[in-house]
Amino acid sequence: MFKAWLIFKKDLQQEFRTRYAVNAILLFSVVTLTAVSFSIGAFSADNDILSALLWIILFFSSMSGLSHIFVREEETHTSDTLKLVSPATSVFIGKLFFNLFLLFALEIITVPLFIAVMNLNIVNLSLFILVIFLGSLGLAAGGTIVAAIISKAGAKGALFTILSFPILLPVLISGISATKKAVTEPLISSASSELQALIAYAVVITTASILLFDFVWNE
Repeated sequence: MFKAWLIFKKDLQQEFRTRYAVNAILLFSVVTLTAVSFSIGAFSADNDILSALLWIILFFSSMSGLSHIFVREEETHTSDTLKLVSPATSVFIGKLFFNLFLLFALEIITVPLFIAVMNLNIVNLSLFILVIFLGSLGLAAGGTIVAAIISKAGAKGALFTILSFPILLPVLISGISATKKAVTEPLISSASSELQALIAYAVVITTASILLFDFVWNE
């Protein structure tokens, strides 16, 4: 775990120097949110559409930056050194923590902006925050293992989104459904099945990724 923390710290320091991934996901989310708000214009979208739009923005915004965590290692030729100094499990956990940091940074800015611009009325704020948190765990875990898989490919950007979508589709479906209930239902129990699905997905995809990462990383 200590080596995972060191890898997370290294990536965080590199990101603060270049700000590539943070700028990519924040600019993409803001531009997308602006385009959606102008498209809707004076029309008032219902809660079902707004819930879906929120997760679509979060998904595609995250896709613009999460892959950079492994692509950067290949482009700077530091992956071989990383393999020598740290076990594969520590590498994956450190990269996962960094992608979670990116997602939370994205959501701290994007979600309040979305609520304000789209005039989204949230009935159950606790459920809404819990859904965003659990969905972020799933997005980060799935995105991290896919980023490792495509890091050696030629068309990295296109492959990342294409491969990530079917893997992360359960997160999007459960997240959209639970968000709909957060803006309409006052009780957390109303979204119990969606929350269970998000928790199960995060646990399964994280466990499977840790077990498979050694093969993917050293291939």
